[in-house]
Amino acid sequence: MQLIHDHIHGWDEALPRVLLRADRGTLAKRRWRATAEDGTEFGFDLEHPLENGDAFYAAENAVYFVEQNPEAVLEIALGSDAAGAARLGWLVGNLHFQIAIDGAVVLVVDDPAVRQLLEREHVEFAGSERIFVSLGGGHSHGHAH
Repeated sequence: MQLIHDHIHGWDEALPRVLLRADRGTLAKRRWRATAEDGTEFGFDLEHPLENGDAFYAAENAVYFVEQNPEAVLEIALGSDAAGAARLGWLVGNLHFQIAIDGAVVLVVDDPAVRQLLEREHVEFAGSERIFVSLGGGHSHGHAH
């Protein structure tokens, strides 16, 4: 098993990419274990959690990347109503749920409490499967993804 302490910078772009899939909860941790799609086992003892798309290991024959699993989310179109958008933020924030923003769409993890709130308040939403990265959920390790 390979022990990983950080993501990596700079690798041979010609090498094949091997994915290691993980859910959002796992990626938020600093210590965990997982197996890549080629069967290589990794232990993670990280100073900072990994993010979707991070390269974390380079071998002679491949580079390993973490890929976050999509999850059930609710999509809420904001439109041009600033007061409605602020109200939506206040409503969801009062439930202490994190949000993500994708253009003019707010994403929130699909949860019965959020669904009930949106239905009660007559806020239109649609369910989908997406990679969810909350506004404050990521960290920065000094490079762009």
